[in-house]
Amino acid sequence: MQGNQEYVILVDADDNPIGKKEKFECHMGEGSLHRAFSVFIFNSRNEVLLQQRSQNKPLWPGFWSNTCCSHPRENETYVEAAHRRLKEEMGMQVDVEFLYKFQYRAKYKNIGTENEVCAVLFGHTQGEPLANPDEVNNTKWVKWNELLKDVTNGADQIYTPWFLMEIQHLNEKYINNIFPKQ
Repeated sequence: MQGNQEYVILVDADDNPIGKKEKFECHMGEGSLHRAFSVFIFNSRNEVLLQQRSQNKPLWPGFWSNTCCSHPRENETYVEAAHRRLKEEMGMQVDVEFLYKFQYRAKYKNIGTENEVCAVLFGHTQGEPLANPDEVNNTKWVKWNELLKDVTNGADQIYTPWFLMEIQHLNEKYINNIFPKQ
């Protein structure tokens, strides 16, 4: 952050830093490719913690999404950034693990675009969120299997596009990492 402006890390398709840009400007128009992350927090009941994005967000306000998502700062690892934002957004301290990265672009109306190389991380907790109302409208714990059923019917109207991509990939490739067999 410089002054009151927050900057994101611009990257190439291989996630190599190539500069930085003011966060709001980076998301306007077609969007500039930048580094981001998404965190999924689970509990022992096979539930995932979802957040409803604040109505103040310029892109996808009021949409449901994963537990937390944001952008790493310069010289900050994905895990460090996830810890910082979980505390800032959800009032939680949870150990997280990196799973994978992917690149996507999603346009929101005529307002702006997410254009990201996005790392996906996950963790487990028995704690409850204390969501920051400037960032989050609401939270809920949802059974993983119920969520998978729910996202197939009109999901693009209530869930963020990156979330829909991520849960599909998580379910296909990483479900045993998230819910290890006991």
